[in-house]
Amino acid sequence: MTTKTNSKRANLTPLIVDVAVPIGAYYLLKDGLGTSTLMALGLSSVVPAVRTGWSVVKERAVNGLAALILVVNVVGLLLSLVAGDPRLMLAKDSGVSSVIGIGILVSVALGRPMMTAGMKPWLVKGIAEREAAWARLQNGSADFRRAERRFSVVWGVVLLAECVLRVVGAYTLSVDTMVWLGSVVMIVAMAVAFLVSGAVGAGPMARMLCAETKSGAVSRPEVALAR
Repeated sequence: MTTKTNSKRANLTPLIVDVAVPIGAYYLLKDGLGTSTLMALGLSSVVPAVRTGWSVVKERAVNGLAALILVVNVVGLLLSLVAGDPRLMLAKDSGVSSVIGIGILVSVALGRPMMTAGMKPWLVKGIAEREAAWARLQNGSADFRRAERRFSVVWGVVLLAECVLRVVGAYTLSVDTMVWLGSVVMIVAMAVAFLVSGAVGAGPMARMLCAETKSGAVSRPEVALAR
């Protein structure tokens, strides 16, 4: 039980530290404590900045999620410096979506799909056998790696499409309409991303993972008998 709990915690920690903490800090500072958007973005950038710097110094590698959140916050800071145009302010959030979408697609092109960090804990479920099966599939199954890439590609494409729709809407529709329609577009985009990425990525990966876990469980007793 302790091993399972520790494994689950290890899988969730990057997602919590790199994504949940900076995003939660932003909304707490801005909406909860009433700080300015500029101040909230600046302070919420501290954690991803430290994580990115630490990974470079300690691990000699860039932490993808932390670096992406840091870039998003910097973009938000730069856009927040431009004031006085309500349509530009409506388009600002879609600019953040585009940065995330581009970052995800670049990570796929580099062979390190960024959305895997958010998906893996839900498929592995903190189970050691599933963790081992995941490692075997990632190293030896081209189909598994293709499904992993498809999952991230779907999210990257959907986020870019959402960005385009919201920018077009911000400059073609009335400001009052886009105040509520922007949220609707975002919700619909998230729903589409969940459904499509699940169908072409997470679903096939889950089935392969279950099959590999079972085959691993069957092979272990045979190895034990051979000894």
